[in-house]
Amino acid sequence: MTSSFFTNELKIVELASVLAGPAVGMFFAELGANVIKIENKKTDGDMTRSWKLPSENPTSTTSAYYASVNWNKQVHFLDLEDTTDRQQAYELIKDADIVISNYRTAVAQKLGVDYDTLSKRHPNLIFAQLNAFDDTSERPAFDVVLQAEAGFMFMNGEKEGPAVKMPVALIDVLAAHQLKEGILLALLRRYQTGQGSYVSTSLFESAVASLVNQATNWLMANHIPQRMGTQHPNIAPYGDSYVCQDGKIILLAVGTEKQFKNLCQVIQHDELVALYPTNASRVKNRSALSEALAQAIGQLNSQELLSQLEKVGVPAASIRNMQEVFELPAAQAMILEEKQADGSVSKRVKTVAFELK
Repeated sequence: MTSSFFTNELKIVELASVLAGPAVGMFFAELGANVIKIENKKTDGDMTRSWKLPSENPTSTTSAYYASVNWNKQVHFLDLEDTTDRQQAYELIKDADIVISNYRTAVAQKLGVDYDTLSKRHPNLIFAQLNAFDDTSERPAFDVVLQAEAGFMFMNGEKEGPAVKMPVALIDVLAAHQLKEGILLALLRRYQTGQGSYVSTSLFESAVASLVNQATNWLMANHIPQRMGTQHPNIAPYGDSYVCQDGKIILLAVGTEKQFKNLCQVIQHDELVALYPTNASRVKNRSALSEALAQAIGQLNSQELLSQLEKVGVPAASIRNMQEVFELPAAQAMILEEKQADGSVSKRVKTVAFELK
């Protein structure tokens, strides 16, 4: 089982706050590693402890945001500017396998927890560094800054509307995945050679690495991606949504000629296949096609339509809110709970979404 892969033999010290770094720590905690999180005593810990919704308990020291990436960790509140507290941190780190840090370089050096300092003490240590831009930049940033800088916001939103950020800190999540992959390779190398490693990534590099086809649309075709709502620049109808007779909204993601033909058969409008026989013709005539589909789908019941589309292999979906998502058994199986010091129970979703047998 993935939840006990490391069986507490792997020790990780987390010198990271907010989302990306702590998500890496939680990933290893879920796999059974012993994760120790050091938080700044002077600021009452990780800043996300105070990032609360109006509906949350104002006296609790654990916000829902903080809980999302901090499960099953031993937390120590230390002031690394204090000599005694710093020595305590060194004691925690001395037999650690991995240190995860998102301190800016100058701050880490000042506090004595930078890579050069710690690797001299512990040559086989794997030091995992997360930066906003690069190792030398002191520019601070949160996820939304990178969504803007890396082009995501420019191309996200409705056609005539303003640039829009994604509703989760997805750049942080992507950077966490990059850092996990680097750490796993460093662990493999250490098991083979006994050597420690310096592993680093940045939010910016992780964001650019995730531009995939939108990047190549520019690099190869000189096309600057524009805001298209949920639509796709290369495929149609893909990401288009339609209101059914019962008022429910469904989304289509048709990627092949066969899928389009099956869609037209289900909605009983085979003439659309003759009008738009190829993906290129559908992309070129996107508006006219969408209008025809809206008219046809508007006469149909959403659940019956989704059922028929599933049977013939046409990708389609209901647009669900968060409550509806967690009514699904598969989503419920992803929930992790943890009892807090005040007796309350915090909940979050797993960061590990694979099985290893």
